[in-house]
Amino acid sequence: MISVIFDLDGTLVDSEPNYYESGRRTLERHGVPEFTWEQHSRFIGIGTLETLEILKDRYALRAPVEQLLAEQNAVYLELARTGTEVFPEMRKFVERLRAEGVPMAVASGSSREAIDAVLSGTGLDALLTTVVSAEEVAHGKPAPDVFLEAARRLGAEPADCVVVEDAAPGALAARAAGMDCVAIPYVAQTAHDEAFTRAGLLFPGGQREFTADAAYDWLAARAAA
Repeated sequence: MISVIFDLDGTLVDSEPNYYESGRRTLERHGVPEFTWEQHSRFIGIGTLETLEILKDRYALRAPVEQLLAEQNAVYLELARTGTEVFPEMRKFVERLRAEGVPMAVASGSSREAIDAVLSGTGLDALLTTVVSAEEVAHGKPAPDVFLEAARRLGAEPADCVVVEDAAPGALAARAAGMDCVAIPYVAQTAHDEAFTRAGLLFPGGQREFTADAAYDWLAARAAA
């Protein structure tokens, strides 16, 4: 049986605006004004801890990365609880897979606290009960660790898993895990990245092009092959 492993941010939910705002406020507090969306978009798909390690070095921030992470997480959780949008076709896809008894998991670079806040706030926690955070494994994406751990918890072989991802590091992680990938680029300009073009199914237009029916039909055909 095919198992489906979902990335969370930018794939199931449009949480990137909240991540950007929480990061912007944190950097501003530490003397880095005018952190732009364009700058943030280069880190989409990379875990918050890894992102802050890079930014701490780039801007020579004095605060320990653990402090920066705690500050950003606090702001993010506040924003996440007040409103996170689930992509409508993605919710439809998850509901259909659940109805069909397809094993599913969430594997995300976010903290477990942030994942739980988003899932509970959107009601997705009732549909997706197997969750892996990058905090629980040795290496975040593009390493395959979170996806391999999700497969282990589902009791599935990696070759029998399909990852649903919006970012190139996640698509690379899926490939490194030996898993097929449904790619839905969050940043349109990255659609031609080799990480995406080698995916089993690619929606170059991102969420505006993605449909639950198209994804389900592809998944069913793959399972039958």
